Amino acid sequence: MADDDKKFSKQIIGKTVVSKAGKRFGEVGDVIFETRSGELIHIVLTNPTQYADKLELEKDKEGNVLIPFSAVIAMGDFMVISEEDII
Repeated sequence: MADDDKKFSKQIIGKTVVSKAGKRFGEVGDVIFETRSGELIHIVLTNPTQYADKLELEKDKEGNVLIPFSAVIAMGDFMVISEEDII
């Protein structure tokens, strides 16, 4: 794995989450992972947009919106997700 493929969590916290079509969902507030395998499970959204709220996405016990990490298709200035994979 090249160093360019590695990201620290502090590099993705706060990034804006958008769909491929450019719809804004909110910002990355945290990342949930499986401790035994290290597999990334969910992105926790902060400041979810009205659009994200309307989709009735999965939420945790505290009411935070969760996006499956498997829906992430790119990371750069924004975190791009496949909206089809979360609905």
